[in-house]
Amino acid sequence: MNKAIYIATSEPNSGKSIVSLGLMRMLLGKTAKVGYFRPIIDDVSKGKKDNHINTIISHFDLDINPDDAFAYTRSQFIKKRNKGKEGEIIDTIIEKYKALEEKHDFMLVEGSDFSGEGVAIELDANILIAKNLGIPAIIVSSGVGKTMDEFIGDLCLAYDSFKDRDVEVLAVIANKVQEVNIQMVKEGVQKNIPKNVFVGVIPMIASLKNPTIKEIAKSIGAEVLYGKEFINNQSSSFKVGAMQLRNYLTYLEEDCLIITPGDRADIILGALQANISTNYPKISGIVLTGGIMPEDSILKLIEGLSQIVPILTVSEGTFEVANKIGAVRSHMYAGNKKKIATSLNTFDKFIEVDALIEKLIAFQNVGMTPKMFQYNLLKRAKNHRKHIVLPEGNDDRIIIAACRLIEMDIVDLTILGSKTNIEYKIQQLGLHFDLDKVQIINPIESDYYSDFSNTLFELRKDKGLTIDVAEDLMGDVSYFGTMMVYKGLADGMVSGAAHTTQHTIKPALQFIKTKPGVSVVSSIFFMCLEDRVSVFGDCAINPNPTAEQLSEIAITSADSSMNFGIEPKIAMLSYSSGESGKGADVDKVREATEIIRRKRPDLKVEGPIQYDAAVDARIGKSKMPDSEVAGQANVLIFPDLNTGNNTYKAVQRETGALAIGPMLQGLNKPVNDLSRGCTIDDIFNTVILTAIQAQDL
Repeated sequence: MNKAIYIATSEPNSGKSIVSLGLMRMLLGKTAKVGYFRPIIDDVSKGKKDNHINTIISHFDLDINPDDAFAYTRSQFIKKRNKGKEGEIIDTIIEKYKALEEKHDFMLVEGSDFSGEGVAIELDANILIAKNLGIPAIIVSSGVGKTMDEFIGDLCLAYDSFKDRDVEVLAVIANKVQEVNIQMVKEGVQKNIPKNVFVGVIPMIASLKNPTIKEIAKSIGAEVLYGKEFINNQSSSFKVGAMQLRNYLTYLEEDCLIITPGDRADIILGALQANISTNYPKISGIVLTGGIMPEDSILKLIEGLSQIVPILTVSEGTFEVANKIGAVRSHMYAGNKKKIATSLNTFDKFIEVDALIEKLIAFQNVGMTPKMFQYNLLKRAKNHRKHIVLPEGNDDRIIIAACRLIEMDIVDLTILGSKTNIEYKIQQLGLHFDLDKVQIINPIESDYYSDFSNTLFELRKDKGLTIDVAEDLMGDVSYFGTMMVYKGLADGMVSGAAHTTQHTIKPALQFIKTKPGVSVVSSIFFMCLEDRVSVFGDCAINPNPTAEQLSEIAITSADSSMNFGIEPKIAMLSYSSGESGKGADVDKVREATEIIRRKRPDLKVEGPIQYDAAVDARIGKSKMPDSEVAGQANVLIFPDLNTGNNTYKAVQRETGALAIGPMLQGLNKPVNDLSRGCTIDDIFNTVILTAIQAQDL
């Protein structure tokens, strides 16, 4: 079941607040706890709240702290974006969104609305955020000032922009349409949008665009003299009082705002009298200009009236004030109950609520973005804390990564090496490293050394190992670290930054050994591409696996992908697809595929299949039209180490993808090997993978 919806706009002033209000009430009628989140809000004065957030939280009485309901202000977002920190922006948005999502049954996310920022920038930001949150969208577009062709063209362009970036669009809503054109607009949109997309049309409601006296007062910097209790009156128009009263009265309209100099007592009193007369329309308020206050006798008369409207005073002249008021754009805010009620009633009247709610709840997202994948890794590691040993304390990269892990409070760490040397490195690197939060052990000087040596001797004496050799081996950091894992003093080990794969894995194979039913230790990389996360295996361990081994690698890789939240679709890669290829290499892949289908009929697998047919939907459909994996594969199994290692490195370098791993599979306890060319990020991510692996033991 879908748990969230992203309300996006294709332009400023689309009126998406009416959709947010309507959806929130609709969802609260279907589920107990609905959360509300805005990734980016407009700038607000210190101590003030965002109108959208305050309106939703207060009107629906949501148990949400307003500070938790957004990630960035507009200025903060632009500043970070201009510095090229898009990754940091998305990380923060995901973290704040997820914190709310955990507490609610459904999340309503309202996208940004940057007036003056430009449609392309706004649209791109919304698409990127929705994609990385992994939630479908509703697009809201305004029909104001557009021909039918222009409106449909803009809406289809916005729809295509979301779909091209793999964000599912569940509904499009045409807003601010002339009521007589509702059916024509709906039919026009439906002809140009796929049939499975919900189409709604909301007419222009005049009262929703009318600003309140409160909004006008804020915009022109006015002081409210009288009638504060009516500050939410809406103004449908404004009239400047300059002519004589007998002529001016003929121009009054329902809910109009009177603008007049403060010394025009005749206009002021005439307008107030007209307001209570059954022969004239009611006014919404009066603005006194020029910084002129009426005389005391006039003020006394006003104060004694039984019915009054808001009366404001402002220092600027009538002409300047009239221009400012004409430019005021109305917003939704918490105190304007009348406008909120109108919005809710309009939504219910013109939107087929039951059909829309079915779309929202029935949708299932099948993808996972790299940012969401990395967030989930951190969250899982923190939720069930594990202890990881890092044997290579003499490597600067290990020290820097360890410092970062400790600062983020993700895992408990033991670093092997000389404490004096490690402290010196920390000082040289200029790190703020809390040494009280990490254990540093020098193997030979350790209290564990003798016990570990004896244990190794007992485990390997049948293989001809002597106690002297056991003691020599236990002075090696790889053996010592692996023994910590074996003894339960650490939950996992990460090594290889300064040692070969053989040096790292050999001790684990000797006494940690493989899980029951597993005959081959293999590896996978989590390849974080621009728009998806794929699993590549085996790219680090087995040079030329047999068909049986290849099937086991694929099954283990599929289980690992499920453990990390990726529903596996396995592609057994080869130089041909389907039945077209001949030869020993392709026959091996074909045999391995059949073994998988026999052993694990629950898994979706295709093979042999070429890489392009496995990951490209168009090519996959062309080459293997009946396959449920072709074009959608996310677990890619290479036929040999040469192909796998070169492919992952080529993809990583040419696309800029983040390769997390290798993660070893099949051992009783997790030991993971780093490349000697690894980065600090590689170490950081591999430690987190290892901690998560350890949670399942």
